[in-house]
Amino acid sequence: MALDWLTARPVAHRGLHGNGVSENSLSAAAAAIAANYAIEVDLQLSKDGEVVVFHDDTLDRLTSEQGNVADRTASELKAIKLKDTTDTIPSLHDLLALVGGKVPLVLELKSPWNGDTSLAKKVADILVSYEGPVAAMSFDPDLVIALKNHAPGLPRGIVAERWYLHPHWKFMSFWQKNYLGLLLHILKTKPHFVAYAQFDLPAIAPLIARTLLGMPLLSWTVRIEREREHVSKWVDQIIFEHIRP
Repeated sequence: MALDWLTARPVAHRGLHGNGVSENSLSAAAAAIAANYAIEVDLQLSKDGEVVVFHDDTLDRLTSEQGNVADRTASELKAIKLKDTTDTIPSLHDLLALVGGKVPLVLELKSPWNGDTSLAKKVADILVSYEGPVAAMSFDPDLVIALKNHAPGLPRGIVAERWYLHPHWKFMSFWQKNYLGLLLHILKTKPHFVAYAQFDLPAIAPLIARTLLGMPLLSWTVRIEREREHVSKWVDQIIFEHIRP
């Protein structure tokens, strides 16, 4: 699968946000388009099974509302303003209509880590009618496998880090973390590319995937020039924020 477009330009993490522009907003996507960057965003399901663009499990950090995103319908979420902006929470349909193939899209599928792969199937179905460079990826191998089975022609990637030390990952066992960090699922997921944590590079598994298996390697999230310089010798492209590479 030819993925030259995936690594042709830096990827704006959650869109080109900051300075009053909220992450994962249509304004952030528009800013990235204007700057000719590719766009990475986060996707999850609303209560009524629609795909919305939002990172956190809860509304607390990014809006003036509280509670779980999954407890609100798509129409309810679309009415919620992102904090200190006029933007509201967009749907995947909203994002695709705005981008319209102008720049590449990299869609990260958030996971409940409970075996539910409905998000992958829903996203794949929506993308059937989208004309433009787009790829989907996830930390969760189950979602990547679902993408492989449901939409084998859609470029898919695995997102990973080596050690999973953040408290967010405390639900995982030592063995689960190593299974993910060493990409031991690769024969099941068969990703087309890897997105690996910049703070864990160099690492054996992603470098083997890149050099021996020919998978493009992206690095996230690069926030300062020193990090960009550090990873540049090992990766094909960066997913960035705060800097302007």
